[in-house]
Amino acid sequence: MPSSVPAEIPEAAGTALPAAVPRSSGLSLLASELKVLFGRRRTWALLLALAAIPVLIAVAVKVSSAVPPGRGPAFLDRITQNGLFVAFTAMLVSVPLFMPLTVGVVAGDTIAGEASLGTLRYLLVAPAGRVRLLLVKYAGALAFCIVAPLTVGLAGAAIGAALFPVGPVTLLSGGVVQPSEAALRIVLIAAYLAVSLAGLSAIGLFLSTLTVVPVGAMAATVVVSVVSQVLDQLPQLEWLHPWLFSHYWLGFGDMLRQPLEWDSFASNGLLQAGYVAVFGALAYGRFVTKDILS
Repeated sequence: MPSSVPAEIPEAAGTALPAAVPRSSGLSLLASELKVLFGRRRTWALLLALAAIPVLIAVAVKVSSAVPPGRGPAFLDRITQNGLFVAFTAMLVSVPLFMPLTVGVVAGDTIAGEASLGTLRYLLVAPAGRVRLLLVKYAGALAFCIVAPLTVGLAGAAIGAALFPVGPVTLLSGGVVQPSEAALRIVLIAAYLAVSLAGLSAIGLFLSTLTVVPVGAMAATVVVSVVSQVLDQLPQLEWLHPWLFSHYWLGFGDMLRQPLEWDSFASNGLLQAGYVAVFGALAYGRFVTKDILS
């Protein structure tokens, strides 16, 4: 009886599929990837954990005495005056650890997760080529990077409005904006953080192509994030700081000025684009030469 293995080998080696095997379009693959990603209970658990951060902050402030000015995270002492500051405080608290942790889990699972389940070879044989699959997996990780900070910001605004008064917001520059414009600033900060996490996602994607153990890729991505932030705090390495992907993570304070200052947003975007290009190329080089059938 003839074996079906030879029919799989040409695609695994990068050659075209027989005409009888249809390829899925990039959009359909992306839609399928997003459906799988946001249909997982693990993804919802990560988002719920992020949403719990502003809830815990708001409840802690509500049941405690007044917060002395200058104590705790930035904006913490303003929460009792305006509930919208819960969102600002929660996003600030989430940036160093919680958001990179969740992004590391998603990005580290992109390729390694499929390889560990044994589904990677079938994705390559039938519906997708290697480059297309790599792009779709990264797009899925980027989608999570967008949803994660939005979850923190919206949950913070909701719980803040429920527990504290909401009114005009005094910005860092001293200007005052109405709650509707303050809500727009929350969305802008979420966009800033989504851009900030794009480089880490590319690193996670590359690490995911190096192993078939998703937990290893997840842990390595989180460790890289921690190392980058530690290096950014060492004055002896000041020359290195502008090149670290985490250097501008806390620069979203410019979104709370009047008028808006876009310098940090542009610098952050340029830096993250460089990391995406470098680690995207590394992921491509590794993935297109990887022996999927082994």
